[in-house]
Formats: sequence, structure tokens, C-alpha cells
Amino acid sequence: MGKIQDLKNAILVQLFKHLPWLAERWARGHQFVEGKGIPWAPLGKPLRESCIAMVTTAGVHLKSQPPFNMEDPDGDPTLRAFPADADKDDLTITHKYYDHSAADRDINVVLPIDRLRELTEEGFIGRIAPTLYSFMGHIDGPHLKTLMEETAPEVAERLLREGAEAVVLTPA
Repeated sequence: MGKIQDLKNAILVQLFKHLPWLAERWARGHQFVEGKGIPWAPLGKPLRESCIAMVTTAGVHLKSQPPFNMEDPDGDPTLRAFPADADKDDLTITHKYYDHSAADRDINVVLPIDRLRELTEEGFIGRIAPTLYSFMGHIDGPHLKTLMEETAPEVAERLLREGAEAVVLTPA
């Protein structure tokens, strides 16, 4: 059953990529979670003095970490955390709900860590938070509650402890 679902997902990714109207039609029939309000807080100091974190939903993780669960059709609400100075060659992507072939060649497509490093070197931002956080962007069903009530708040607490004052969120 897993290989059939993988093939179905691969076909849908390509169809949605080349036929945007089909993706729009699918989205109209899908029930999405709507946020209540905008979680916004003004930055209390200039970016050049601030600690900037990065969070992605692209399914990025260290090759040495367990992959995200691709067998559960509702996704995987867990997180992967890894050092912000990790070598790009040590990273991989476990996600079959989008075409990540370009990101497989250059992780900056979904996790622009090199751009953030350049902004730090050029003095536009103060520093990069020590840990990068990654989720699998495909979360549905009962896992939504886990993500919203457990995993996401855990990451928010970690970011605060690490001194992050702003977050770059990169979807995939």
C-alpha cells in the first residue's frame, strides 16, 4: 500500500505543479485550519542587533536524524532540531508532498541559511539563533491538535530560551 500511495503523491505533486487550476480545485474541497488573529509582535530593536531564528516546514533534517514519518497519511507532527552551523551536506529532506528536486540540489531553496549567514556577515542582522527547526508541512487530521498544542509551542519556548527575537519561516 505504501508504494501505491507514494506513486499517487508523486503524480499529484506533478499535476498540481503543471496544472495550477487542479490544485485550486482540490484546495476548495479541503478543510483548512484557520488561525485566530495574527501572531505578530513588533521588533523591539534594530535587526542589526537582533537574534534571528529559522523554522521550515520543508521536512529538512540531519541525515543522522530519523526521517519524518511518510507512512501516516495525516503526516508527522514531530519536529527536527539541528545546529544552525550544520554543514549543508549533512542535511536531507524527507517529504513526499512537494517536489523538492531543486532543494535537493541546493537546500537554500527551502532553508535559506546561507542568505541568513550572509546577512549576519554584512551586519544586517545581529546573529543567527543556534538551532534551526524543521517540520513536515503536511499535517492533517488528529495531528493538527498535536502540532498546535504541543510541538509548535515547544519550538516557540525553545526559540525564546535561545534569545530569538524574530523568525524566518520558510514553507515548502
